[in-house]
Amino acid sequence: MESSKIATALESLFSIGQPVFLWGPPGVGKSQVVKQTAGALGLDLIDIRALLLDPVDLRGLPRISAEGLSEWCAPSFLPKQGEGVLFLDELNAALPLVQASCYQLVLDRRLGEYELPPGWSIVAAGNREQDRAVSHRMPSALANRFVHLEFTVDPDQWLDWAVENRLAPEVIAFIRFRPGLLHQFDPERDTRAFPSPRSWEFVSRLVSSGPAKDLLNPLVGGAVGAAASAEFCGFMALWEALPRVADILEDPMGISIPDNPAVLFALCEMMGRALDNDNAETVLAWASRLPAEFSVLLMREAVRRDTGVVNSRAFAQWASDHSDVLV
Repeated sequence: MESSKIATALESLFSIGQPVFLWGPPGVGKSQVVKQTAGALGLDLIDIRALLLDPVDLRGLPRISAEGLSEWCAPSFLPKQGEGVLFLDELNAALPLVQASCYQLVLDRRLGEYELPPGWSIVAAGNREQDRAVSHRMPSALANRFVHLEFTVDPDQWLDWAVENRLAPEVIAFIRFRPGLLHQFDPERDTRAFPSPRSWEFVSRLVSSGPAKDLLNPLVGGAVGAAASAEFCGFMALWEALPRVADILEDPMGISIPDNPAVLFALCEMMGRALDNDNAETVLAWASRLPAEFSVLLMREAVRRDTGVVNSRAFAQWASDHSDVLV
């Protein structure tokens, strides 16, 4: 299930207080979609890394009450009021005794004397057993308490997220050109670094920091692996040779149009970001010289960044000229 559908499903499950478990390979954004959904709904989020807990950490410590009876003192990180999401991340990587301590909390919303407030929902997440990540088989009694959702990666949705969160345009253009490299994880290979949505976000930060050219390949390789790094650094060499936005705006009909698809992807990314109501006529005059599919790509990027451009006269003319490929 793609991230947008996961978010919609979580909203529905939150509304009825149904516990849910998100499954997926490392680095695909399971934790992030939970945080974003909680934030969008205005809910508090308590993120508990179950892997780091001992059984007593969740259950709490016993004490003697005024009546001389023993009672459990709930840990301070469990919610006492309000509305929110209790997120048990990496639950299936936790020790079996920790998972066992979650039985009552997940099913009955209680732990000893502690009771989870009515406005709180429970979400858990973890890697699949076939991912060769640290995990313990979840007891069937606990598994049966959740609705289970499988998380998958969708490049288009990730690109929407990347644009919204202002990732480096070089990274966005590369993934648009090579969407198959957004996530490549083979649990049978013993590799420390591999391409994933999370590791490409690392690469975006690296690129934005302006590292020395001789360090770019080893740094990117340390995040996404040697093979993906080689392709990305080759793409970066093309990116750095692109004409400037100012050059295209100054002479849209005279500047040469490259025939390398990778260069065209990069140019469309760059000019789509640059297009606004003031320069739309000039940019679209240049875009009219591109192959139709790349002209559409440029406009899709521009509209993704600013939907207001569709109201310009230049966009109306462009849409009319490309009506055959927009249908």
